[in-house]
Amino acid sequence: MTDPKALSTYLTRQHRLNALLLKNNIDALVLNPTPTLPFLTGLHFHLMERPIIAIFKPDYPIVFIIPQLESQKFAVVDDYPYIVFKYQEKPITWEIAFIDAFKHLGMNSKTVGIEPTGLRFLEYEFIGKAAKDIRLVSAAEIIAELRSIKSEDEIVAMRKAANIAQIALINTLPIVKPGITEKTIASELTVQLLRAGSEPQVPFFPIVSGGPNSANPHAVPSDRPIQEGDLLVIDWGARVNGYCSDITRTFAIGQVEEELKRIGKVVFQANQAARETVKPGVLASDIDLAARNVIRDAGYGQFFTHRTGHGLGLEGHEAPFIRDDNPLIMETGMTFTIEPGIYLPNRGGVRIEDDIVITERGHESLSDLPRELRTLPLSSE
Repeated sequence: MTDPKALSTYLTRQHRLNALLLKNNIDALVLNPTPTLPFLTGLHFHLMERPIIAIFKPDYPIVFIIPQLESQKFAVVDDYPYIVFKYQEKPITWEIAFIDAFKHLGMNSKTVGIEPTGLRFLEYEFIGKAAKDIRLVSAAEIIAELRSIKSEDEIVAMRKAANIAQIALINTLPIVKPGITEKTIASELTVQLLRAGSEPQVPFFPIVSGGPNSANPHAVPSDRPIQEGDLLVIDWGARVNGYCSDITRTFAIGQVEEELKRIGKVVFQANQAARETVKPGVLASDIDLAARNVIRDAGYGQFFTHRTGHGLGLEGHEAPFIRDDNPLIMETGMTFTIEPGIYLPNRGGVRIEDDIVITERGHESLSDLPRELRTLPLSSE
């Protein structure tokens, strides 16, 4: 049976959602299996070829449209009302379930919120057939308001996820030496994440990029062997109770050229400047500019090609976004990354990323591995 305390948490979150929908003149929220769905219900489904949605209408039971094979998941739900419309394997029954559910709710000519990065054309098409003149609008801001400020239980999970990730990297570093490939390091790090206690669905496959590949912020691990003189960027994370960590550290493989050492120092200073800015009441843009100005002043502004950070929680990237044009006022309980970087094309890059939570007195860094550019030995002996 699901823990009663957890169930009461879901009911509280649903009440908050109802208030936000009414405040924004939105008649209902439709979710397919994105992280927001278990956040609100405790029920986990996965995206597949069959459509699954939940419809949240204020002051009404949650309406689920699901395949018959998923119906046993509701056996654990006992603290909030719901109605389930089930369909069989034949696709004709899918459309009928949608029509019946939307008719039951009286959703014709209504305004319905969706997650713009979540709802697929599959569900969109069935909704359009089931409800005439329905108006779909983005509920991204509502969902951000629901999820951006974390509870203590959520922060505990994220703190543990950061610790697991750090243990995994420490246990991986002994294999890193010239001749080993990026793919091999990434694979070993994934194994170490699982051994250290991460859930199997890690936030993302680790980014391991050496030499010129490290100048690509989102490089995919390749068969390129690590070489002496490389910068090596490792970006990885763990997951605990659904909550993510996302950390990056950069290493030098033996001796690297002087300018690569210099950008390592500049990025370290930028990361530190941004962290020192974090407290309740500052703007997201203030945090970004604290890092960005350090890099600009050092002459590398054009080589810092992304925002300083992004929100972190049930997803590796979520609100709030730490950009220089974001006027969002930061609040206690918000969790996000600080990850300035400098990327010199065809030569190498440095990124230093930490997971941050805003506290009443300032902030806490959930990640605490040394941030300076660390030189790794050329031999594992």
